[in-house]
Amino acid sequence: MSGQKCARKVVCEYPNVFLEELLGLPPIKEVEFAIELVSGTSSISIAPYRMALIGLKKLKAQLDFARPSFLPWGAPVLFAKKKEGSMRICIDYRQLNKVTIKNKYPLLRIDDLFDQLKSATIFSKIDLRSGYYQL
Repeated sequence: MSGQKCARKVVCEYPNVFLEELLGLPPIKEVEFAIELVSGTSSISIAPYRMALIGLKKLKAQLDFARPSFLPWGAPVLFAKKKEGSMRICIDYRQLNKVTIKNKYPLLRIDDLFDQLKSATIFSKIDLRSGYYQL
């Protein structure tokens, strides 16, 4: 089932959680976000990686809901196998990362975060099906 058909099915099954009409498109964003780049950086567009036919089919199935972009920026796509065997789509942003100005306030160290959990008794795990598109 394509992404669009699947989305329509969900909307039909649960109509009470979806708006009947969307007012004021595009929606107002509470936070404006921009990636700061090193001065003088021009747009980066990397050619797609070669992919086996099976990979191309999986890519088409996962990107069924995406719209074409005509921006001068582009990054190649590849797949990584999940623990249970399914494939996760990954985008190679290494070239963009090289020209990105790093955040002055880095994330906390993982060992410090684990120390905060030492007295916890309940833990949960979430593996979003397509995490990148759910951010």
